[in-house]
Amino acid sequence: MAQLLDPVPSDQPDPIFCCYVNATSQIQIARITNVANWYFERVVFPGQRLLFEAPPEAQLEIHTGMMASAILSDNIPCSELWIEAEVYPGLDTAGEQRKEEKNEGLGVVEPLAATA
Repeated sequence: MAQLLDPVPSDQPDPIFCCYVNATSQIQIARITNVANWYFERVVFPGQRLLFEAPPEAQLEIHTGMMASAILSDNIPCSELWIEAEVYPGLDTAGEQRKEEKNEGLGVVEPLAATA
């Protein structure tokens, strides 16, 4: 599920939907640092797929390491990670899971609804 805790800044052009897969046996940190006024950093476990939205010019930094150290191991243009939302039919264009998937036993947790 795409996490929209830190949405792409509104002054950015239409974001693209991206997918990164950690194909290593080590924990990685995925970070975007070249977009002004936006903080994006996620832990990506071995074999995990990270789905996210980003501006087309964003660069995804991949930091790999052990314990208390990490090195910048890759720098990937998000335009190379771009995917069609239709590839993951359970995701709408905002990146949120549809209710039907929760009912199919996939273990998807829906975002909490705002309470008054």
